[in-house]
Amino acid sequence: MNVRAVVSSETVSTVPGSHQSPLLRRRFQFAGALIVSAVVPYAVRSLTIHGAAFDPPVANALFANLIAVTLAMWVRLSIATYPGIRSSYYIIPLAAAAHATVIVLLLMARLPYDRLALLSGVLLHILWNYAIYFRVERRLRPRIAIVPFGDAEKLNSIEQVHWMKVNAPRLEGLVCDALVADFSADMPNEWEGFLADAALAGRVVYQHKQLSESLTGRVELTHLSENNFGSLVPMRGWFHLKSLADFMVAVALLPIALPVMAVAAVAIRLEDSGPILFSQARIGHAGHRITVYKFRTMHQVEVQNELHAAMTSKNDDRITRVGAFLRRYRVDELPQIFNILKFQMSWIGPRPEAEVLSIWYTGELPFYRYRHVVKPGISGWAQVNQGHVAEVEQVHRKLQYDFYYIKYFSPWLDLLILFRTIRTMLTGFGAK
Repeated sequence: MNVRAVVSSETVSTVPGSHQSPLLRRRFQFAGALIVSAVVPYAVRSLTIHGAAFDPPVANALFANLIAVTLAMWVRLSIATYPGIRSSYYIIPLAAAAHATVIVLLLMARLPYDRLALLSGVLLHILWNYAIYFRVERRLRPRIAIVPFGDAEKLNSIEQVHWMKVNAPRLEGLVCDALVADFSADMPNEWEGFLADAALAGRVVYQHKQLSESLTGRVELTHLSENNFGSLVPMRGWFHLKSLADFMVAVALLPIALPVMAVAAVAIRLEDSGPILFSQARIGHAGHRITVYKFRTMHQVEVQNELHAAMTSKNDDRITRVGAFLRRYRVDELPQIFNILKFQMSWIGPRPEAEVLSIWYTGELPFYRYRHVVKPGISGWAQVNQGHVAEVEQVHRKLQYDFYYIKYFSPWLDLLILFRTIRTMLTGFGAK
């Protein structure tokens, strides 16, 4: 049976008439972006400047815009399979990054280019993508039919999908974008034949566990088995390459981060005379104890209960006025750039918990220590989806997000988290 495990909210919909609309087709979107972002600026410059069509700077700008649009589409298709992704999250950063990459290549090759054509290309690329998004994509909602056996019907609780129930094992008259079933359930022969016929007919058929992970971004905590994770050790090649990339990015950003950190330090010292930095023992990669640094955002108080002191609740009265601002925009995490330079942390990964909390959670939750199989990060999948948590019930949900990150550990998921982190920093989501 041909089974696909991931669904993207951008590939199926229930918008009336959207299945016939060319606006939803990736080929149409790609071709339109090439024309609008590359061909149009080239044509305009050719008409406004005599002989510009054969001018090397204008021709180079044409090819640069073509490559940038292609690069952006390739990255988009790579990250669009992950849950919680909307075009509005990445339209500007993805287009800007793609065009900036190509411009850097032009500069390194010392090739002449037309600045106006390049600038027009990136602006028109962004406008084209937003036009598609507001016209069609923001209203997309997939229709998925549930085969009523086993645990598949538990998917009804997920809201971003229009769920249907398959009442009889017949494809005739069944209008849906995909089907989902519990392949481990005992089904009558006619229903198993129905799923086989659906796959042969080109219908998308999902396994309910993989579809649930794709839509929620969480891995259910049943048992650490080969069936749930495929492998308990994440992609090692990306693990080591990511560590090197983390270090290089930290070195590159240090000249920018240091002035920001200096301003934050002065603001903290002006508010009260306490220490500027807050250090805490936390658990890092492979369960090793590390010391994590942050800007102090709370008043100094006498600690009566170390476990309670490690938790931050909503509207915690220990938070200072400067601290509230630093927390909202995640500036308090900036000193952890030194943990990255020491290869103890990553930019993206599960947040390192305080040692006292980690010991407590390990006693309360099964498999908690498995989250230490990758390096902890300044931002992570749980943070952009859930925000700050402290209670055991919330930590259980957070652990599901962490396990999803470990299971699908890849540069594309890191890129998606980066885009969503930018949105989180701008909105203050999850700050406490």
